[in-house]
Amino acid sequence: QVQVVESGGGSVQAGGSLRLSCAASGYTYSYNCMGWFRQAPGKEREEVAHIYSGGSTTGYADSVKGRFTISRDDGNTVYLQMNSLKPEDTAKYYCAISDTCAALALGYWGQGTQVTVSS
Repeated sequence: QVQVVESGGGSVQAGGSLRLSCAASGYTYSYNCMGWFRQAPGKEREEVAHIYSGGSTTGYADSVKGRFTISRDDGNTVYLQMNSLKPEDTAKYYCAISDTCAALALGYWGQGTQVTVSS
């Protein structure tokens, strides 16, 4: 069993920054990919960013490229540094872990953390 716990959400004004953290625990031996999704009320779920173990390969949604940075420590903790936040970044952010990034949406998920950006 794998547990995923996010932290670091909150409220910020447009142009501000937030850093989300996610820790995965349990039997994570074969789970090489971690990443972040977000979903706002009435909108489709969007994969924001992902990263493979070792941090050598990352991917970003076009909507966040140049503003968000995903990173990972040597274990199973992943971070999402969010800069130049916009009101449209307001959503609940979820962390996920899976064996491949192609299957990230099918992996283990956390409960999510709310990010609210005001104009």
